[in-house]
Amino acid sequence: MKTSDLFVRALENEGVEYIYGIPGEENLDFLNSLKDSKIELILTRHEQAAGFMAATYGRLTGKPGVCLSTLGPGATNFVTAAAYAQLGAMPMIMLGGQKPIRKSKQGRFQIVDVVNLMKPITKYSEQIVDGNNVTAMVRESFRVCKEERPGAGYLELPEDIADEDSGATVFDVVEHRRPDANEKCLDQAAEMIKKAKMPLLLIGAGANRKRSSRALKEFIDKTGIYFFNTQMGKGVVDERHERFIGTAALSSHDFLHCAIEKADLIINVGHDVIEKPPFFMEKGGTKVIHINFFAARTDEVYFPQLNVVGDICSSVGRLTEKVGELSQDMSYFGRVKAHVDERTTKYFEDRRFPILPQRLVKILRDQLDDEDIVTLDNGVYKIWFARNYQCHTNNTLLLDNALATMGAGLPSAMVAKQLYPNKKVVSVNGDGGFMMNSQEIETAVRMGLDLVVIILNDSAYGMIKWKQEGMEFDNFGLDFGNPDFVKYANSFGAIGHRPDSHDEFQSILKHALSSPGVHLIDLPVDYSLNHSILNVLIKESRSIG
Repeated sequence: MKTSDLFVRALENEGVEYIYGIPGEENLDFLNSLKDSKIELILTRHEQAAGFMAATYGRLTGKPGVCLSTLGPGATNFVTAAAYAQLGAMPMIMLGGQKPIRKSKQGRFQIVDVVNLMKPITKYSEQIVDGNNVTAMVRESFRVCKEERPGAGYLELPEDIADEDSGATVFDVVEHRRPDANEKCLDQAAEMIKKAKMPLLLIGAGANRKRSSRALKEFIDKTGIYFFNTQMGKGVVDERHERFIGTAALSSHDFLHCAIEKADLIINVGHDVIEKPPFFMEKGGTKVIHINFFAARTDEVYFPQLNVVGDICSSVGRLTEKVGELSQDMSYFGRVKAHVDERTTKYFEDRRFPILPQRLVKILRDQLDDEDIVTLDNGVYKIWFARNYQCHTNNTLLLDNALATMGAGLPSAMVAKQLYPNKKVVSVNGDGGFMMNSQEIETAVRMGLDLVVIILNDSAYGMIKWKQEGMEFDNFGLDFGNPDFVKYANSFGAIGHRPDSHDEFQSILKHALSSPGVHLIDLPVDYSLNHSILNVLIKESRSIG
C-alpha cells in the first residue's frame, strides 16, 4: 500500500475526525489519500490558526487534535501553536511535509530542519524516513502526546516517502489506566490536612476533567474546606459553591491573597509551574501538598513539602475517605469570600458606555447558560474575566494562562462551536489579538458556524498600557488604528455590528446569540479603572479581620 494511504489509515485508526490546516506541494500525495477518507479537512487561512484549532480540539476532547502544513514557512508558522499546546497541556499532532530526502530536486530551497526546530517545544518530533515505519510512528506520537502531561507532537512526511509502497500494518490503540498514588503518601497527606489549623484547597488546570470535578466536589462537601482556583482551573467545581473564595488571576496582592497568606496548608490539585503562579511560596511559610499526575517541578516560588503522584480523581476520592469532616474553625475564609464577592461584583450594574469589562462579564453571564462557552484571546480583559466570570462547569471559559499568546481566541471559539453546535459560543478578543488571526472569520463563515465574536476596541495594546501605567512610565508606543470592523466582517460574509450605547449592545448581543451566522460586534471598551483597581485598590484592601 502507498505510504500516504497507510498514513491516513493510521490516523483514522486513532479516531481522527478533523485535520485543520493548509496543504502545500509536498503534501499532495497525502492530500490525495485524504480525499476518500472519513477524516474531514478544514482548510484555514493561516497555519498558526490551524494549530490553535487542533490544540483546542485536544483540550476539549482529551484526544490529540491534528493540523497540517507544508514544509518551510508553513511549518514554521506552527511554532507558536506548538508552544501553546505544549505549555497548556493540550494534546496535538502537527503533520508537516518535506522535499524528497533520497534525491534532491531543488537544492536547499525552502528546507528548514523543522524536526529539530520543534524538539524543544514538543513531546515528540520525528521525520518519517521509511514507509514501513509510518504506522508505528503515528501510534507512538499519539500515545506520547495524549498521556499526562499532554502536549504537542510533530510528524514530518517527505514527498518521496509518501509516494513509496509500504508493507506496514496498523497498530491497535492500546489504552492504559493511570497508576494510583501510594497509600502511605495518602496517609501522610491526610494527616497533614487534619493537623493544619487553616487548610485551603487550590484547583488547577490538571484537574480539569469531569471525573475530577465530581471527586473534588465530594471532597469539598465532606470536609467543609474552602477552595479557590487558577485561571485554567475555572469551573472544575461550580463557582456558585458556598465554599468558593475566588480565582487567583494575579500572582499576589489580589483580594483573595489574604486567605492564602492566612492558610498554613494549601492542597494544590492539578497545578504545575507552567501556569502563572497563583501564589508564591516562601521558606518557612505555608506548606503545600502537590496532588497531580506527576511530581512537582521545583523552582524558587514552588517547592511542595509532599507530592501525591497518581490519578487525580482516585487520589482525591481516597483522600476524602481518609480526612472526613474537618473540625477547624475556617470562618475567616468565609469573611474573605464575602469581601471578594463584594469587590468583584461592584461594577456589575454600571451602565456607562464605552463599556467596563466588569459589566461585560455580568451581561455575558446573564445571557449564557451553564454549559455555554466563552473563549478569550489574551489581553487585560482576561484578568477581569478570570476574576469576575463565574463558571458553572469546566471548560466553559477557555483562556490561556500558560503561553498566554494573542491570536488564539477566535480559532479556539471556532472549534468549540464545531464540537458543541448546540451550545452558544462567544469569543471575546482585544482589537490587537483579533487582528492577528482575523482572516479566520472567512473560515468560520465557510464552516457554517453560528458564532458571536466580540472585539473590545480601545485602539491600543491595553494590557501593556496597564503595565506601563503601573510602572509609572509615560504613555508611549502602544496606540494604533483599526479598520472599520463592521465592513471588515461583512466583506467575509459575516454580520457586523457596532453598538452606540449600553442598551443597544445588550439588544445586539441577544439578537446575535439567537441568530444564525457569524456575528462580529465592535464594542468600545473603557479600561480607565484598570490601574486604580488592579494596581492600587487591591493592595490597599486586603486586610480582613
